[in-house]
Amino acid sequence: MSTGTSTDVLGTTPGHGGAPRVALVTGGSGGIGTAVSRRLAQAGTAVVVHYSGRAEQAEKVAAEITAAGGTALALPGDVADPDQMTELFDTVERRLGGLDVVVNTAGIMLLAPVAELSLEDFDRMHRVNVRGTFIVSQLAARRLRSGGALINFSTSVTRLQQPGYAAYAATKGAVEGMTLILARELRGRDITVNAVAPGPTATPLFLDGKSEQLVEQIAKAAPLERLGTPEDIAESVAFLAGPGGRWVNGQVLYANGGIA
Repeated sequence: MSTGTSTDVLGTTPGHGGAPRVALVTGGSGGIGTAVSRRLAQAGTAVVVHYSGRAEQAEKVAAEITAAGGTALALPGDVADPDQMTELFDTVERRLGGLDVVVNTAGIMLLAPVAELSLEDFDRMHRVNVRGTFIVSQLAARRLRSGGALINFSTSVTRLQQPGYAAYAATKGAVEGMTLILARELRGRDITVNAVAPGPTATPLFLDGKSEQLVEQIAKAAPLERLGTPEDIAESVAFLAGPGGRWVNGQVLYANGGIA
């Protein structure tokens, strides 16, 4: 695993002053967040693996990256708490010198038809998915260095219109709106702002509560006839975070195997 200052085979450019670029991955202890953390580290990026309630998994991911020759920290915080997130960003800057990439994978998905979803669940999703994304995006807009990238997470469900997903899709529609507008607000800063919208991906968040028959049915819906993997999504993030994605800005990248 490269931590040097030259561009490696995976396409990461050096950070400021020749040091490795620094990335913060919120929800880094989750399925996609873990894959993203590992993939960015493989490209020579120093990675902060953020977690809320899964400290052991986050520490494990950071330890794996460090053991492979990279640089990683596991740090906690509630994405919807501005004080905790400010402290997190302060810690990253103090310990790693600055911040070049923010990947906002933190999110929750609670499913039910509109007529049945509790307002408590609706509010929980909005607190994490909308308020949390806004707070992290706001801090990223203030703190990212020139040449940086902010990558938020939406979902392909915003286009699939699947029953039971209305409230979840509503939170991600809000994420898309703030992402695309923020890209325009950062004119002149040399910072890209994009969203990745995964389709059905084999993570615990997606698989929980689904029968094998249903999972197989969903997998067949894509022309590639399989579920996505966390590693598939991590490749899209790595592209947007690296030099190959510098001309992609203010976009939603649908990483879904052609399902929609």
